[in-house]
Amino acid sequence: MTPLAMIHLDIADLDRIEAAGVTAYPDECCGLLIGHDIDDGGIEVVRVAMSENVEPGDRRSRFEIDPRLLIALRRDLRGARDRIVGHYHSHPDHPARPSAHDAERAWEPEMVWLITAVIGGEAVETTAHVLEDGGGGFRQIGLQITGKAPGG
Repeated sequence: MTPLAMIHLDIADLDRIEAAGVTAYPDECCGLLIGHDIDDGGIEVVRVAMSENVEPGDRRSRFEIDPRLLIALRRDLRGARDRIVGHYHSHPDHPARPSAHDAERAWEPEMVWLITAVIGGEAVETTAHVLEDGGGGFRQIGLQITGKAPGG
C-alpha cells in the first residue's frame, strides 16, 4: 500500500475549520473529516463534522471529540463510499504541528490529523499529518485546497 501523500479539502471547509479554531480560542476546537480515497492516491474530504470539545481537563491544550458524534457518523456511513478519514483540531498559541500529547493519543495510522494554529485569536496556518509506519511519530502530508475563495 502506497503511503498517503495528499489530502484534498475545499476552501469552504478549511474556512469553517479555521473559524471554529478562532471561535474556540483560547481552547482547542475539534471535529471529524469525512471523505474517500481518490485516484491520485490521496483522500478527498467531502464534509466536515464539527464536534464539541468534551475534554474533561484542560481544553487549552487537549481535545476530545464527542463520542456520540463519532458513533452517529459511523452508523450513518456504514456501507457508504465515504468514511471518517481523519479529524481536525486547533493549537491555541502553538504551531500547527502534532504535539507530544497528540503523539501519545494517536493510534490509527490511516487517520489524517489536520491541525490549525491559532495565534493570538487568529488562524495562521493549517497542516495535515499522518502517523509514520511503525508508530514512529508523525509525517506531514500535502494539503491541497480546492474550490474558490468567497468572492473569488
